Amino acid sequence: MIDLNPDTVCSIIDRAREFHAKEQVSIPEAPTSPSDDWARQVLADHLDDFSYQEVVTTIRDLEPDQQICLVALMWLGRGDFSIEEWDDALAQARDAYNGRSAEYLMATPLVADYLEEGLDAHGYRCG
Repeated sequence: MIDLNPDTVCSIIDRAREFHAKEQVSIPEAPTSPSDDWARQVLADHLDDFSYQEVVTTIRDLEPDQQICLVALMWLGRGDFSIEEWDDALAQARDAYNGRSAEYLMATPLVADYLEEGLDAHGYRCG
């Protein structure tokens, strides 16, 4: 069971798709060293993009436990965890929480698809 309104997740999915569908959006490769902060690069590159700011603000406005759930949902949809490992996904997301969930999620090119798959694994559908 997710501790987040599925309609909120669907709204985030729609906004993330809108942002990632733009031609000029580029997500850098995974960092090669700890000093390469790719999530900050994404934020800096798209700071003035309205659709980016809208989805980031929506995620930042969520309670920390809801942001943790959103990250775990993305991991579930990406295949890092199975539905049977949901509690483990939540625990790992809680351990990794650093207040930058929005940037982390939006720096993931297929975040909308992963969130949708995660919702589907829990029996929810958008639309």
